[in-house]
Amino acid sequence: MVATLFAAAAAHAGEPSLPPEQSQLLSSISAAAMRGHLSFLASDALEGRGTPSRGLDIAAEYIASQFRAAGLEPLGDDGYFQTADWRKIAPKREIAKYADAPAPLLVRNVVGLLRGSDPELAKTYVLVTAHYDHVGIREGKGDDPIYNGANDDGSGTVSVIELARAFAAQKQRPKRSIVFMTVFGEEHGLVGSRYYGKHPLVPVADTVADINLEQIGRTDDSEGPQVRAAAITGADYSEVGDVLRKAGESTGIRITRHPVNSDRYFGASDNQALADLGVPAHTISVAYEFPDYHGPADTWDKIDYDNMAAIDRTVALAILTIANDPQAPRWNAANPKAAKYVEAARVLQAGKQEAK
Repeated sequence: MVATLFAAAAAHAGEPSLPPEQSQLLSSISAAAMRGHLSFLASDALEGRGTPSRGLDIAAEYIASQFRAAGLEPLGDDGYFQTADWRKIAPKREIAKYADAPAPLLVRNVVGLLRGSDPELAKTYVLVTAHYDHVGIREGKGDDPIYNGANDDGSGTVSVIELARAFAAQKQRPKRSIVFMTVFGEEHGLVGSRYYGKHPLVPVADTVADINLEQIGRTDDSEGPQVRAAAITGADYSEVGDVLRKAGESTGIRITRHPVNSDRYFGASDNQALADLGVPAHTISVAYEFPDYHGPADTWDKIDYDNMAAIDRTVALAILTIANDPQAPRWNAANPKAAKYVEAARVLQAGKQEAK
């Protein structure tokens, strides 16, 4: 029934019906499931998921349990966890806070792998990422000291969980492998994603793209409602933007380039860590700025789950397209703003050839 409704919605939007393989994948993405995940991850029980904190540890265990249930392969050094000692990698301005902390101090990226179906392309990878931390508890800031972080970035986190489940449930796997990862410490300066960049779990030279999901649940953008629309950072920096726009045309979602924020926020989320290494990497967002940004009122009940599911279906189609295409996405050499990423990719691939 869901598949029928989705096909009808696509037809109503004036777009052709999707092939069965695509339609089945997209129709399996559930708004209700994401509501259930987020009502826990953004609850007061997790105390705002600060890095490091007990709440962040609980969130990591929960995400790992969902990857396990989906049937993803564990990819970390400790099952689904890529572990690091926060005392060694925290920003210098914060290290003093943890000088007396017990050793070691359980910051963890949560990582699972869906292995591809093609013997050769399965050795290459598409990353799907989000940060699962927020800013924790802030005493003295008002009546509610817990900053739940439902949209920032609980919305991206539950989207990664749901996308992982949807892809893993399909009978026919994509040709390339897909890495699903949620990272810690974004709110401290992309610490978790940069840690991954320095300690990759799959070869960076064989990573063809990263689609990062952030703030995709709220539609009440400061510039006006954003319904059935999402923006991509660095929209014209690489061919990933083209793939997302075409996916949006097939699903009735407008994928846009914000005239200011698309470039401004390219380096403000976890895609930056992969882009710096030469991997075409971008962040999808619905609202760049919304009323409760970094406030205690960013709660799970304010998310538009149906709209979030529609955005995730577009992302799923883009992921599937990249994962099945023998030609990996390329940076846009004609765009001066992408020049350093073009060069990073050249160096990355040159190193790969030398290693052979």
